[in-house]
Amino acid sequence: MADTILTPGGSLNSNPATIALSQGYNDGSTTGKYATYLKLFSGEMIKAYESQTIAKGTVQNRTLRNGKSLQFIYTGRMEAAYHTPGTPILGSGDPPVAEKTILMDDLLISSAFLYDLDETLAHYSLRSEISAKIGHALAEAYDKKVFRAIARAARQAHPITAAPGPEPGGSVINLGAGNAFNAQAIVDAFFEAASILDEKNVPTQGRTAVLSPRQYYALISQVDTNILNRDYGATSGSLNSGEGLYEIAGIQIRRSNNLPFNAGTVARVNGENNDYSGNFTGHCGLIYGRDAAAVVEAIGPSVQTTGGDVKAMYQGDLIIGRLAMGCDWLNPAAAIELTAV
Repeated sequence: MADTILTPGGSLNSNPATIALSQGYNDGSTTGKYATYLKLFSGEMIKAYESQTIAKGTVQNRTLRNGKSLQFIYTGRMEAAYHTPGTPILGSGDPPVAEKTILMDDLLISSAFLYDLDETLAHYSLRSEISAKIGHALAEAYDKKVFRAIARAARQAHPITAAPGPEPGGSVINLGAGNAFNAQAIVDAFFEAASILDEKNVPTQGRTAVLSPRQYYALISQVDTNILNRDYGATSGSLNSGEGLYEIAGIQIRRSNNLPFNAGTVARVNGENNDYSGNFTGHCGLIYGRDAAAVVEAIGPSVQTTGGDVKAMYQGDLIIGRLAMGCDWLNPAAAIELTAV
């Protein structure tokens, strides 16, 4: 199911059913079954969204209220100096500070019309399937934005250049042409990335790597089994299940199809108030800390459905999943992009 960005003043659908949204329906003649439907839809959609989102929780996240943007600050390093007896300490050694503003993108929606007869014939399985697909669509859009923002961070210089800086910028590790799925090259890149992050004083906690599924399974099948986590069981069991590869060099590993993996040039689209565009030719993975990017949310994943009057007119319900968020790079020092060029 494709995602749609709802622009201010725009219309979702020419169908007039879209104008009668409610958070449940009970006109006194029913027992509130529409409100029950909404709760079921919401629970199923949010469960699907949370299970599918890879990036959520791996970067900075703040809630936006009563505004269109949110500011984050960077602080540079401070210096220590010897005190001269009799000289007042005036606190004049404040660190250099820079500010980053992250805007709210337009409303993301994913919607479907559920015809009464189809639901009757399919019982409740159709509703569950639709709510799960809506959750997956929103999660996919969320992850794509975050991963592109982190990739852009890896290509940036740090905004603080004042003394005692400049602060270190992002890093790109090239695996070499044709090595996107070379397991040993990927493992070597993990240790190089850990060294780079250590040298930049990026915290060891919260380091995350995101690879494509094919890269992840190449690590399991091509590299000696000493990288498999024995907590998942014997070596053969881990190989059979395809699980057990938890981290390398202290970096947690996740797999996703939402990386801009060899995506070429990705253009900016209407509704994106932050810049997620770029040339991602050769891109093949990310390694980053929590400060690499930040997400602001005004509306978390939620569900709306039409009320009983519209249901009677169109013999069905319009189900809308929505999410209002924005994302951008934050601290380039915490971002590393893997390429194979």
